[in-house]
Amino acid sequence: MWRRGTGQIALRLAPLVAHVHAVDPDPHMLDEGAKLATTAEVDNISWREGDSYHLGALDLPALDLVTMGASFHWTDRTALLADLDHRLIPTGAVVLASGGPPATATAPPWHDIVTEVRTAHLGPQRRAGTSTYTHPRITHTEVLATSPFSNIDIDITTWHWDLHRDIDSVIELQFSFSYSAPGQFSDESARAAFARDLRAALVEKFGPDTVLTEHLTTELIIATRPNGGS
Repeated sequence: MWRRGTGQIALRLAPLVAHVHAVDPDPHMLDEGAKLATTAEVDNISWREGDSYHLGALDLPALDLVTMGASFHWTDRTALLADLDHRLIPTGAVVLASGGPPATATAPPWHDIVTEVRTAHLGPQRRAGTSTYTHPRITHTEVLATSPFSNIDIDITTWHWDLHRDIDSVIELQFSFSYSAPGQFSDESARAAFARDLRAALVEKFGPDTVLTEHLTTELIIATRPNGGS
């Protein structure tokens, strides 16, 4: 199994599968995932530095399942699905777990403050690795429908849930996003300055001991090849 990200999905799937190949281009995110795996005593995950454009360099085995969260938005989705057609076993599946279609999620209460501070430190463009990112106009289901994995689970499963965060948690959360990951800052002092300014702005707005609630949606899409890949 292959997946991208900091380990939120990989750690939960690891007990259910033989092995997980967790792939991400940011070594800081991989380090964080590996730490969480050690704490949880999960030992069947390989943390692999790479991206969707260079999967061949990872020498991955034949895959039963590929899962992606928000990372799918950041890829060349059509090219990636064509590549995965050669890497998944005939009955394999692509599973997308994300916050729903781009730009439809409810903004958390700290959104405007974080955006202002992040813009001051990293500029107005939303970064993605060494490039920038804009929301795709075509939905995931539309891309999947024209891909080798065009058998889409129409009964899409969606969960709505709340997550409560204190100021420290909100600040740490920002470093888990590719557009404000640790590697986006020139050095550790720049990262610390961002955290300091963000803390000051959040405390001024909400107070030092506040607990903020984020309303979240998780949408699951399962896609396989027509006729089970036969």
